[in-house]
Amino acid sequence: MSTPRIGVLALQGDTREHLSALREAGATATPVRRLSELDAVDALVIPGGESTTMSHLLRDFDLLDPLRKRLLDGMPAYGACAGMILLASEILDAGSVGREAVPLGGIDMTVRRNAFGRQVDSFEEDIEFQGLDDPVHAVFIRAPWVERVGDGVQVLGSAAGHAVAVRQGPVLATAFHPEMTGDRRIHRLFVDMVTGKR
Repeated sequence: MSTPRIGVLALQGDTREHLSALREAGATATPVRRLSELDAVDALVIPGGESTTMSHLLRDFDLLDPLRKRLLDGMPAYGACAGMILLASEILDAGSVGREAVPLGGIDMTVRRNAFGRQVDSFEEDIEFQGLDDPVHAVFIRAPWVERVGDGVQVLGSAAGHAVAVRQGPVLATAFHPEMTGDRRIHRLFVDMVTGKR
């Protein structure tokens, strides 16, 4: 696969920034809002946004079960912030009944929503990222953190004593927003994962 076709879930959140970052990283990038669009991509990015709203919209657009099946079948995926929450196998503080964030089970991990605090507690920090030579400038906005990882889950980066970047097989997740900086190394890593280079 020379140029992978990578979708960005375009139900809610910062879709445009991820589409641009993926194109800069060498992929053909396309928004995904319906099943036919999900079926047409090699991989999927789940952007930041609001995880309970995204879960609700996944149900409304009849994408929840098909997306779970694609992940189970080994489709590569990358989730940033809310995307990390949704890719978890367990979500703590998932939201109110009927409006919960729904785990997709892409990575065997337990994630706590809004773990670093509310919007006013947002922050930026340089973190070491395994496999990259220089630190990544990470933007955390109402960010989650990982409280537990299962066997086979690789922790790639940490902040405040908690895992904030993880990988399990073809699935990658960060608690921060690399699409908001000019650094495309994490998107390039994901493109390389999709093509089997890394």
